[in-house]
Amino acid sequence: MKTLEHYMNDPSIVHLQMPLREVKAIRLMIYDEEKDMTPDELRERYRKHKQRLYDEFGITTVASAR
Repeated sequence: MKTLEHYMNDPSIVHLQMPLREVKAIRLMIYDEEKDMTPDELRERYRKHKQRLYDEFGITTVASAR
């Protein structure tokens, strides 16, 4: 797995100012991680991420409140 530093030095974004370059580097990293995933794998990844956020912020859904 490539590090964020690798993406920060990508020739297509090195000319950008640092804040925008960081955002673009993170987007490149996420794209590389997800590009070969099946729709089911992506759905599960996003479901787990959503649940972590719900747990972190104490959010309950209508379905889980029953």
